[in-house]
Amino acid sequence: MKAIHVLTLVVLSLTIAACGGKKHEEGHDHEHGAEASGGAGDWKEMDSFHMIMAETFHPYKDSANLQPAKTHAEHLAMEADKWASSTLPEKVNNDATKANLEKLKTGTRALADKVKAGAPDEEIGTQLTAVHDLFHQIQESWYGGHH
Repeated sequence: MKAIHVLTLVVLSLTIAACGGKKHEEGHDHEHGAEASGGAGDWKEMDSFHMIMAETFHPYKDSANLQPAKTHAEHLAMEADKWASSTLPEKVNNDATKANLEKLKTGTRALADKVKAGAPDEEIGTQLTAVHDLFHQIQESWYGGHH
């Protein structure tokens, strides 16, 4: 049992390290903190969601492993719900961000429901990718997009 906890910590650390770099993949901008957001401060709900998303999506993207998505789908939906219900920072307090957060909330709920219903892996993968892409749209509105 202790080995499982150690393995989980190692995987989580590697996942965080993989997402911590600047633009390590085409279409990804994972800079963090006030400097990256133009001094606007932190968006803790986004960071919290990002931690679960990274843990969920990267194993699928890197090796077609959907088990983390299946394990974390409900948690991802809960984080999206919390994020959509939170007070938005002024920089992103607009109709477009609010609409995208609602779509993220709906999309993550659909993902969790598909997992719960035992949907085929292809459906789960497609939904996970859609949710991930939407997350990055929201993240780009915070960081200012790609230059």
